[in-house]
Amino acid sequence: MIAGARAGAEGAYQELLAAYGPRLYGYFFRATGSHHDAEDLLGELLLRLVRHLPAYEDRGRFEPWLFSIAANLVRDRIRRSKTAVPAASLEAEIGDRPPLAEAIAGHEEPVETGLLREQMRADLAAALESLEEQSRQMVLLRHFGQLSYREIAEIFNCPIGTVLARVHRALKVLRVALEDGDESK
Repeated sequence: MIAGARAGAEGAYQELLAAYGPRLYGYFFRATGSHHDAEDLLGELLLRLVRHLPAYEDRGRFEPWLFSIAANLVRDRIRRSKTAVPAASLEAEIGDRPPLAEAIAGHEEPVETGLLREQMRADLAAALESLEEQSRQMVLLRHFGQLSYREIAEIFNCPIGTVLARVHRALKVLRVALEDGDESK
């Protein structure tokens, strides 16, 4: 696939997107909490892939290279979003919920179910946000990007033991934060 894309073969980029797109999208969604941002980042990644793939040196390590681009895009987006003020809309989708206008019309699941699911998502997002940025990215790459610890170590240019320790500590912090959230309800 990579050689085909580099050679300009028809459909090669679509094959790469089909192979890696779902995992990248999952990573982007968990990192940003927004379907819109995840789709936007996936599009940006594809543009960067088209631009930078000819310079890629194929040493059998395409996936870590691709996810390092993804991690950089997420970091840039987070930096930019800290200065932007989000706009609200009745027509906008929030998470995987339909637009508020449709929910108000009564075409959806029982309110309690949606509220519980949304609360769990909000609790997870808040817990993830409480982590130090590099640890947060490592957890997201491991559990939502489905990368191995070795691949994450390559992306962050650090020993695999460091990645293991940071992910382990971050998961402990998440577990405690989520358990505390359940007890307070």
